[in-house]
Amino acid sequence: MDRAVPAHRTLSITRGRHPVSPRRPIDDATPSLHVIGAHRHSLREVDARFPLGRLTVVTGVSGSGKSTLAREVLLANLAGAVTARRERRAPSWDGARGITGADLVGRVLEVDQTPIGKTPRSCPATYIGFWDAIRRLFAETSEARMRGYAPARFSFNTGDGRCPACEGAGVQRVEMSFLPDVKVPCESCRGLRFNPATLSVTFKERSIGDVLQMNVEQAVEYFAAHPSIRAPLELLESVGLGYLTLGQPSPTLSGGEAQRIKLVTELAKARVGDVRDAARRPGRGGADAHTVYVLDEPTVGLHMADVEKLIRVLHRLVDAGNTVVVIEHNLDVWAEADWIIDLGPEGGDGGGRIVAQAPPEVVALDSRSHTGRILGEFLRERSN
Repeated sequence: MDRAVPAHRTLSITRGRHPVSPRRPIDDATPSLHVIGAHRHSLREVDARFPLGRLTVVTGVSGSGKSTLAREVLLANLAGAVTARRERRAPSWDGARGITGADLVGRVLEVDQTPIGKTPRSCPATYIGFWDAIRRLFAETSEARMRGYAPARFSFNTGDGRCPACEGAGVQRVEMSFLPDVKVPCESCRGLRFNPATLSVTFKERSIGDVLQMNVEQAVEYFAAHPSIRAPLELLESVGLGYLTLGQPSPTLSGGEAQRIKLVTELAKARVGDVRDAARRPGRGGADAHTVYVLDEPTVGLHMADVEKLIRVLHRLVDAGNTVVVIEHNLDVWAEADWIIDLGPEGGDGGGRIVAQAPPEVVALDSRSHTGRILGEFLRERSN
């Protein structure tokens, strides 16, 4: 069941015009996932359509069954179907009579706000994956070649290059009597994570430890001539994370920051193409496998400026040929959808039914839908 949501959460203070990206067309020929007879928890034999290659937003009052439909029925069953196909067996359905079109999906992923790592050695640079390119860049310097340093020398997780005192964490744990342990910067490396020999190798007058202490905005300029590093850094900047340092320990990131880093990681893998062509050929194997992303209220805790940046990232994922399904109470996200599935009309025993499923402008005309009434007022305000 969905968590109770305060009434003020349905209000938006973003003043921009919508949609920021033109609606992607949806007709009877658009490839889609069709959930048939969803009956888990409060859902009442619901038939729902999720167009592929589109941004779908699941709406409705709290307790209407949004999370049940999107996460417990769609996400869970698609994940099971993908696994069954790999194991060459027939899929089984839980909480629904079936899902047609599941064979078109090569991958399904929930992008949530859980931490991206639990140790200080985990950081945005390692999670997204561009740290390997940075290590190779330092290994190619004349100083590193002269000393025989390979890329492994510039790893703070293992090897001879990391600081032996803190083992590459940059901090040391101090035990406190009757109080929780505290972490302080390593006295040996001063938080730079590497030993003096490794830190003596520089690229553009900066050591590998200095690079870890750069924020994303500084690093974009520093690596401007290296596209494989610059591109993911620009993505981080585009989602409002330009202030993060490359080596910021993952446990210190907020849930919203962790979620946006996960989105950047996925976007860095995507190859933007013609969305209409991608929608006509979903489900190709290998690197082109069609991916369905599910997000549960990703705007929670975000400033309105960051909500706009998040919306643009979601559009980029869809433009790369993926399907994005978002459970959301935020009006700005509603207004950006290609397709809305509105559950209700009320919560609890009064919910569990689909009130409307259509593009936003059509849902806004449905007098039975609370979402439609509020969305209609919002779209009219933004069109003035």
